Amino acid sequence: MAAPAKRARSRSPVTTASPVLRATPAPLPLPNPGRCQVTCFSPLAAGPSGGEPDGDAVAGFLRWCAGVGLELSPKVAVSRQGTVAGYGMVARESVQPGELLFAVPRSVLLSPHTCSISGLLERERGTLQSLSGWVPLLLALLHELQAPASLWSPYFALWPELGRLEHPMFWPEEERLRLLKGTGVPEAVEKDLVNIRSEYYSIVLPFMEAHSDFFSPTVRSLDLYRQLVALVMAYSFQEPLEEEDDEKEPNSPLMVPAADILNHIASHNANLEYSADYLRMVATQPIPKGHEIFNTYGQMANWQLIHMYGFAEPYPDNTDDTADIQMVTVRDAALQGAKDEAERQLLCERWDFLCTLEMVGTEGAFVIGREEVLTEEELATTLKVLCMPAEEFQGYKVQAGRGEQEREEDGLKITNIPKLQVAWRRLLRDSVLLTLQTYATDLKTDQDLLSNKEVYAKLSWREQQALQVRYGQKMILHQLLELTNEQLP
Repeated sequence: MAAPAKRARSRSPVTTASPVLRATPAPLPLPNPGRCQVTCFSPLAAGPSGGEPDGDAVAGFLRWCAGVGLELSPKVAVSRQGTVAGYGMVARESVQPGELLFAVPRSVLLSPHTCSISGLLERERGTLQSLSGWVPLLLALLHELQAPASLWSPYFALWPELGRLEHPMFWPEEERLRLLKGTGVPEAVEKDLVNIRSEYYSIVLPFMEAHSDFFSPTVRSLDLYRQLVALVMAYSFQEPLEEEDDEKEPNSPLMVPAADILNHIASHNANLEYSADYLRMVATQPIPKGHEIFNTYGQMANWQLIHMYGFAEPYPDNTDDTADIQMVTVRDAALQGAKDEAERQLLCERWDFLCTLEMVGTEGAFVIGREEVLTEEELATTLKVLCMPAEEFQGYKVQAGRGEQEREEDGLKITNIPKLQVAWRRLLRDSVLLTLQTYATDLKTDQDLLSNKEVYAKLSWREQQALQVRYGQKMILHQLLELTNEQLP
């Protein structure tokens, strides 16, 4: 069974997930780590990429499923009707927890090992190494998309038009900055675009040119490669490692037909399970007749959802939403309160010490959820070290050098924030205030847009989704602000 996605404390190479296998996002220095309800987006929402009408595309896909042994329960239907966005899967009859919804044989998975150029990709594996780890799969897709007799052609017919993907990497830069400033998404996208371009020109294009008999000129395009990276972001799955293999590199992504049709919400009702021969989608909750079947892409905040899939869950539906306080912002807040140069030098020394402990970094972030601090140890240690008296800091450095463990009471929980030392709360409050200044709008402005249904309805899709991302983050930060303000002198 897929394990919950872990929240990274750094935004830089965000994590990449895949629909279902997506429950375990792949760490990716390329594109950073769903689908939702009501105003959510599905990677299949834009319609098939082929020329067939929707009904013909679905019928062709279902015939293909029967031919390759992909077993769909008679209780489910692939449909655009009754779904939150685009294609989805709907219950024809009531489904009980534990019931099998469909089973995908491993022979049908599309990966570098199953594609028609698997031998070539294996022989050249050494030349295809990259930071992302996605190059072999992307080359497999580039080949299969232009192969007239590809086994997966009926599956491709349900894909969206690649030119209509809604990931922020395809938004004009001005729009991305205007709508998502402060959320961390513009910075993540810029890194994606730089890495994608570098990977394409240094590895992918030379490989295709060297093997031109397998890759027609029509697929040798940076734009197409960027679109396929986004598609892998939104569609691919990554099989979780066994518990004893946690220290190993993550498994490579792969494509799982049928599984990527399901939309995502945090309160999902189905999950993907793995066995030697099949990947099985199983109901986890009762699903009444006519209701949509939802998978999970992992515990993903709205900024991750919009970055990787082009949508956000409307507030307050995403119970996994988070807000980040950049680690350097806490440092800046501490320096802002320094009385003189000597105190500033001492704070810089403490920050450098925290860096050596790997508690902080220039690109890291403290991650705050609605009910918990996901980077509890890092934030508690940072507040403590930056706020402790000078004599205590010298003793603390000696203890840390001996490898002595933190005491349990040094942890930090949301409910305990009002009980923290005044200096800790003041530094945390100042850090939150600095973070709120990075957004282009304040909480009330966003609140007014959300509360006025007529105005909200006139916003573009991108404006609506970006608003949900900003608002959810600000609500978490303002809750934290209230907790830190309690009983402050």
